[in-house]
Amino acid sequence: MEIVITDGYTLNPGDLDWSGIQALGNVRYHDRTAPEDIADRCRHAEIIVTNKTPINAHTLEHATKLKLVAVTATGYNIIDVAAAYTKGVAVCNVPAYGTDSVAQHAIALMLELTNHVGENSRSVSQGDWSTASDWCYSTSPLIELSGKVFGIVGFGRIGQRTAAIAEALGMNVIFYSPSKKSFPAKQVSLETLFRESDFISLHCPLTLDNVGFVNKALLSLMKPTAFLINTSRGQLINEMDLATALKRGTLKGAALDVLSQEPPPAGHPLTGVKQCIITPHTAWLSVEARSRILNATIENIKHFLEGSPQNLVTAR
Repeated sequence: MEIVITDGYTLNPGDLDWSGIQALGNVRYHDRTAPEDIADRCRHAEIIVTNKTPINAHTLEHATKLKLVAVTATGYNIIDVAAAYTKGVAVCNVPAYGTDSVAQHAIALMLELTNHVGENSRSVSQGDWSTASDWCYSTSPLIELSGKVFGIVGFGRIGQRTAAIAEALGMNVIFYSPSKKSFPAKQVSLETLFRESDFISLHCPLTLDNVGFVNKALLSLMKPTAFLINTSRGQLINEMDLATALKRGTLKGAALDVLSQEPPPAGHPLTGVKQCIITPHTAWLSVEARSRILNATIENIKHFLEGSPQNLVTAR
């Protein structure tokens, strides 16, 4: 069985063990794969293991022996699933691996927006406390979370876990979901959520219908004291609209773990905005979460080879 790992480094930079996959076939491993090399590297693959390397119709057309694409993530928008199934190629993903890690990161971003731990630590390291006129200070005003409204867009596993943490901090949680959910928090319309929330956290999957839905119109509804957090997909936000809103004070700040293009190009409209905290897509990177991904991927491949595939995805 010819197994091609197209971009293994981000999943396993050396602290995990590939032997479970190596036991299932002849593995051709690559730390990362440039776009121009994808089709050639995957040409003889029977199984492709990919994290963020896109597998499009062109690659699928040339991979004549391909049987399975195993995505080492929950999101699978990098795969042309319709083209895969047309050619009889199965696609599987890893659901629910990062619920706790991503929720934790969303809350960490919120705490940095309100408590400025990193910002104040950098100030001390630069010697500012040594020359301060007073015994304490903060580079930015601190904000207490208790009693604030925390709005969640997308209320699956991660959204619900984030809600539980926010409630433990004394926040009032509201959420938007296109489907009816039974949960103690209040379900509201998208417009109401953007109007009423002090913090908005995105936890919805990227679909053809919601690309750039956080745009000028929705952002204009936000309180000037409110913050936007995104640990889902960068393409959910119209980034030019967000940059403009931040500079004009339509909202107070944003904290993003994802951008529409990763890595971002030089001169990206949000990377130089003072009111915007950006982390380099790290919400999923805990060793625990990555271990779950690798183990689940091994199980996905085993089940497929045994004729009982699991975690199959379908074209949207």
